[in-house]
Amino acid sequence: MRGMGNMQGMMKKMQKMQKEMMQAQEELNAKEFEGAAGGGMVTITLNGQREVLGVKLDPSVVDPEDVEMLEDLIVVATNEALKKVEETTSSTMGKFTQGLNLPF
Repeated sequence: MRGMGNMQGMMKKMQKMQKEMMQAQEELNAKEFEGAAGGGMVTITLNGQREVLGVKLDPSVVDPEDVEMLEDLIVVATNEALKKVEETTSSTMGKFTQGLNLPF
């Protein structure tokens, strides 16, 4: 009978952890992350679900003669924002999966 009490306690802890993980994921999804390039001439805003929420371009970076530079700046800013999402997700969700080697 003693083992059943331990099992119930463990199940309650797992349910609590699952609830906390879901709440943390929801908070991450709602958070906004910015990536910038060209000294802030291009700024990309993403949410935690890696969806693009906005793109800001300084008018001085829009040069019809050099479209490639603008494209490169957009790529760099987007990758920076994605990196911030990944780092924040990893550190936040890593608290729950520490030692379990689970993807999230």
